[in-house]
Amino acid sequence: MSTRGRDASEAGSEGVTQNAQMKVRWDDTNMKSTYANVCNVAGTREEIVLLFGMNQAWHAGQKEVTVQLADRIVMSPFVAKRLALMLGNILKDYEAKYGKLDIGLPTDVQ
Repeated sequence: MSTRGRDASEAGSEGVTQNAQMKVRWDDTNMKSTYANVCNVAGTREEIVLLFGMNQAWHAGQKEVTVQLADRIVMSPFVAKRLALMLGNILKDYEAKYGKLDIGLPTDVQ
């Protein structure tokens, strides 16, 4: 979803300071799109690392699966926390519109 040409009040609070509204210009001239059906997360005190890739195992009975990693995103814990909040909000909106997503976890774990 591109937010090019929208100001920070339209794009969300990520571009707004406490004292004044700041206009954020999203420059997507060097952006690339990658599809991932697998994601893993690791972290240290200083950084959170997201790994994205493709699982191309098409047969349920396979004993080993190879995930072809495509992208690694490294961010500070502060950015990761803001990302978690934004993802939570967009998934809440998605489920309100399209129905609950069942990812196979027991309800007390979610």
